[in-house]
Amino acid sequence: MNSLNMVALTTMWRKECLRFLRIWIQTLLPPAITMSLYFVIFGSLIGSRIGNMGGFSYMEFIVPGLIMMAVITNAYANVSASFYSAKYQRNIEELLVAPVSNWIIIAGYVGGGVARGMLVGIIVTIVSLFFVDIHIHSFLIIFITLLLTTVLFSTAGLINGIFANSFDDVSIVPTFILTPLTYLGGVFYSLSLLPEFWQWVSKINPIVYMVSGFRYGFLGVSDISFYLSLGILVGFNIVLLGWAYSLINRGVGIRS
Repeated sequence: MNSLNMVALTTMWRKECLRFLRIWIQTLLPPAITMSLYFVIFGSLIGSRIGNMGGFSYMEFIVPGLIMMAVITNAYANVSASFYSAKYQRNIEELLVAPVSNWIIIAGYVGGGVARGMLVGIIVTIVSLFFVDIHIHSFLIIFITLLLTTVLFSTAGLINGIFANSFDDVSIVPTFILTPLTYLGGVFYSLSLLPEFWQWVSKINPIVYMVSGFRYGFLGVSDISFYLSLGILVGFNIVLLGWAYSLINRGVGIRS
């Protein structure tokens, strides 16, 4: 990477980070409050009635899933809103005429989403410590799963921003697709509790593999092999990054 591309990448990444840090009350505080409510309602109140799950208390079981849910939502929302705002304000034209590669544009936006997703994950993890003692099976597995997931959903948010023609379009996918898939992704339950048919249906949901892999990093147990989860994550990342590059290279949604 030449010095020009490095400067461009650093500048874009700093801009994206400063963007969500300046409005931290809207970007970082809500996940902490929302997850606190989940911990109180599902963990303390309902969890005491459910008992153990997978050999752990219900609160311990759902913590990795709740962290992952917050990470996915924020990584996606950061990039989709930011990229569409750049289109709406016509700032994207400055990037298109700049002598930097399309990969740098993608890396800059995705890097901002990764930063916000990671930071939200850390905040929610700290909040969870007030409710339960966290067990760590493997820091490396946690980091790898978290990194690949934030890159994946940041890229998905970028693609959403590319196709979006209004601010309503930015919220359609999170509301009608991302949220249902997340709730049905094994955040609050183990797949082993489902009938065999619904277990197979659930495995169509890619978020199941992310939650399962992340939970394995914390508890050392999962419904799905970690290596399968890792392969699914890597595969989806390759496909979405390639798609995003193709869209920007052809100027879809950004060149009129």
